Amino acid sequence: MSTMTASARENAPENARESTRETVRAAERVANARRHVSVGETVGQTMAMAWRAVKKMRRQPEQFFDVTFQPILFTAMFAFIFGGAIAGDVQSYLPQMIPGILAQTVLTTCMATGTQLREDMEKGVFDRFKSLPIARIAPLAGPMVADLLRYSIAAVLTFGMGLLIGYRPGGGAGGVLAAILLAVFTGWSLAWAFTWIGTIARSAQAVMGMSMLILFPLTFLSNAFVPVTTLPDPLAAFVRINPVSHLVTATRDLANHAVVSTEVAWTVLACLVVIAIFAPLSVRGYKRHM
Repeated sequence: MSTMTASARENAPENARESTRETVRAAERVANARRHVSVGETVGQTMAMAWRAVKKMRRQPEQFFDVTFQPILFTAMFAFIFGGAIAGDVQSYLPQMIPGILAQTVLTTCMATGTQLREDMEKGVFDRFKSLPIARIAPLAGPMVADLLRYSIAAVLTFGMGLLIGYRPGGGAGGVLAAILLAVFTGWSLAWAFTWIGTIARSAQAVMGMSMLILFPLTFLSNAFVPVTTLPDPLAAFVRINPVSHLVTATRDLANHAVVSTEVAWTVLACLVVIAIFAPLSVRGYKRHM
């Protein structure tokens, strides 16, 4: 009896080491499977994750509230409440206001990207992705691609509501399309910043709170709804350097005049800088959870 007990004690460390080796080999097999994902497979897996995000939106229609009701409500509310006070009448105010509503709607819509990413992390969805032999970037890039649909819906509804209440863009269909594309690209680039916040925040509520604290002052302290000349000098100085003001002016130039002004160039440059800074930070923060 004592001999068998001693033998079992001698074999126990060896069994533990063997179990550890098996675990390491299993982890290596998963890692090797991930490293061999090709570029084409990465693109396909990213689109599959984008389709997953679209299906999630379809099954949870409340995710579309900010891109459907907000453009319609804000366009009608700002036009009829402030049109007479700021521009003398609603028709004169629409060329100034509609591009401002477009910028505000698309930018506030992109806040949801970081919030939904944080919710997936809290629910353990990313733990399931860890066990799959997929590109590690796919679960992050997929929702970013799907969000382009949300931005486009918000932009189209904004202009649609504007046309319904009397807005007639001087830039024609081409100018309106260019303004929408610029706004969508700006929202997509800024979504990388909120995605990074989603990877470092402790909860989805914290992501939403920080995002609103950043974006709402930038949106309302801009030239979106009132002329800069009516503001006090210190505030006007901030509004002139506010990136949202550059976006609003650029969309006005495109939609109202079909002019590709320097404001368009500054806006695109700012978007590229935001992507260059926050896309790597988002990927780095995201990899800590994968």
